Amino acid sequence: MTDSVSTGLRFGRIAAMLPVADMARACDFYIGALGFRKTFENGNPVGFMILKRDAAELHLTLQPGHKPAPFNVAHMMVEDIDAVHAMVRERGLRIVKGLRDKDYGLRAFVFEDPDGNRIDVGEPLK
Repeated sequence: MTDSVSTGLRFGRIAAMLPVADMARACDFYIGALGFRKTFENGNPVGFMILKRDAAELHLTLQPGHKPAPFNVAHMMVEDIDAVHAMVRERGLRIVKGLRDKDYGLRAFVFEDPDGNRIDVGEPLK
């Protein structure tokens, strides 16, 4: 495969945009449970929000009629995946694929956030 794109082309950050039916519930989860911090919000009521934690960035968009997709919409790399998995279980969220070591070098699981968005979580195997 040849690269036909200019070598001078550079990309900046890409952030997952997650639709949420209830912004307060989403904030409670991503800020309260996962430790993200709000860096931007827009609207009254808030219809868009940017959250950050470490190198991770999420954009939330209020979609009152949101119907979750039947596939993963975001992938998060973390440190201490066992702690993230335990927190998700403690919050009673649905685990779509259980925690296991994968043959491609990650320990991973998939869960649904409070709005049903499927998040794939991984950590490199040691």
